[in-house]
Amino acid sequence: MASGFFALLDDIGALMDDVAAMSKITTKKTAGILGDDLAVNAEKASGFVSSREIPVLWAITKGSMLNKLIILPLAFLLSAFLPWAVIVILVLGGVYLAYEGAEKIYEYLVPHHHEEVVKLKEDFSKEELLTLEKSKIKSAIVTDFILSVEIIIIALGTVVGKELLFQIIVVSIVAVIATAGVYGIVALIVRMDDLGFRLIKMSNGKKGISYSIGTVLVNALPKIIKSLSVIGTLALLLVAGGIFVHNVEFLHHFLEEIPSILRDFIVGLLVGAITLLAVKLLKKLYRMLFNKTLVKSD
Repeated sequence: MASGFFALLDDIGALMDDVAAMSKITTKKTAGILGDDLAVNAEKASGFVSSREIPVLWAITKGSMLNKLIILPLAFLLSAFLPWAVIVILVLGGVYLAYEGAEKIYEYLVPHHHEEVVKLKEDFSKEELLTLEKSKIKSAIVTDFILSVEIIIIALGTVVGKELLFQIIVVSIVAVIATAGVYGIVALIVRMDDLGFRLIKMSNGKKGISYSIGTVLVNALPKIIKSLSVIGTLALLLVAGGIFVHNVEFLHHFLEEIPSILRDFIVGLLVGAITLLAVKLLKKLYRMLFNKTLVKSD
């Protein structure tokens, strides 16, 4: 009886060791999307009145947790009954990631028309502020849902073929780390300027250590958000390229002579560029057909 109990404990310990090791590998594989997730949410959680930043971020965090509670059971059902579908969704998600990365590079390099940004008035009523806040929270949660699907599918893709219990534990751990890690860091980022202003205020106008640190924190916030956006874009292409190289057979031996990180970036960029071109051609074709239909109806 005692020996059976200790054998069970030994099995549990071995399982936890495997889970910890695989969770570490899986977290590394999803790090690219976490970087983009971090950049997106830091941007969406900023721009509010200082006293509302943390409540807004907490509302987005709760929405993110709800997203993952919806996605996780569906992902595990797919893994249990249609494991091939996980790979298909993984590759399709890779196409989306590559497209998103290529589109960001295109928008940066190629001058094109942007929609005019509407400037916010300064005398919002309380009701208008709440409406604006809810709208931004809803937008952030929708974006989080897309990113959460990608994170969970990539995490699941690393443990496909393992026992279902093992998959549930590993992917759930990654989901928790993704939510707590990303939104915890976002909370620190969006409060940087407030801490900076407090340190500047504490210095009473004297250029000492408090004043210097405060100034650095205030000036660093926009640069950090911009840097995260650049890092996130590169990470999207690397993650996408890695998905294609490991899951699309004819790409297994593509550019094997160069470093894998460079190969993943090139593959991700190529697929992203092709997808971006296809999307733009389809949009142009749609506009041409739609305009012709309107002209005929007139």
